Amino acid sequence: MQKNETYKIVKFSVVSNAVLTLGKLVAGIITGSIAIVSEAVHSLIDLVAALIAYFAVRKASQPADRIHQYGYGKFENISGTIEGLLIFAAAIYIVYHAVEKLFKPDPLDMPIIGVIIMLISAVVNFFVSQKLFAGAKENESLAAEADAWHLRTDVYTSLGVTAALVVITISKWLFPALNIYWADSLAAFIIAIMITKAAWNLVIKSAEDLFDVSLPQNEITVVESIIKSNDGIAGFHALRTRKAGNKRFIEFHILVNSQMTVYRSHEITRDLKAGISSKLENASVTIHVEPCDSTCTLKCRAGCLVKKCKKVQN
Repeated sequence: MQKNETYKIVKFSVVSNAVLTLGKLVAGIITGSIAIVSEAVHSLIDLVAALIAYFAVRKASQPADRIHQYGYGKFENISGTIEGLLIFAAAIYIVYHAVEKLFKPDPLDMPIIGVIIMLISAVVNFFVSQKLFAGAKENESLAAEADAWHLRTDVYTSLGVTAALVVITISKWLFPALNIYWADSLAAFIIAIMITKAAWNLVIKSAEDLFDVSLPQNEITVVESIIKSNDGIAGFHALRTRKAGNKRFIEFHILVNSQMTVYRSHEITRDLKAGISSKLENASVTIHVEPCDSTCTLKCRAGCLVKKCKKVQN
């Protein structure tokens, strides 16, 4: 899935969330269900998240310029963090109103309307979230992934509310005197717990790159193996990595024979960059070349590829 197709899915997410929010709000008012109203709030947050994701994906795809020389990738990280915090806010709202209704449960009117709306919501959001997950994985888009998780949690919570409404509806038919309307508040609590967990995962994953956390160990291992496979390199050190959006930044120092020509050392760096880029997408690689006389210092000892070093210096 290309970037422009991801834009289309995010656009559709905006439209679908707007329609579903309105539908859930109307159904919540008609039935008097706090769980459905909570789902309407959840969908409203999803709508805001979809808008944020849309603009973040567009902004992050812009090429680097004179002012933003490392590109706009971190817009996606900021987007994911904001979306996660919005989910936290929605969870707090849901819990507050669920507590009120738990102690004073009100009868629900025409809960079947809520069942229909919730099922439609679950089906639509499952379809859209599947598309968003696919686009997020292919383009390594944190903003699209955050939007997908918003919608996927909506699927689970909609099904939970549906189950509660079905239980209430059946109990009204079979046991008219039984007060089971507390199940509506219980469903709202479950919604809050589920979306809080999703929010926590989103914030942690999105915020990591804002603090320039290194790439995963498996990707660092790929970089190291490519360096070690080049016969012209005597050693390497100062390997540092970070990520912004879907862009990877990798830098390290290599040691080459002190008599090697500039042209040959340049060829080695070119081969390294090509090898790393073939394994890790959207990689920006910076390499510093240093001369090696087979005398190891402490800083280059760990990455030394020379079988016999003269000595170790401080």
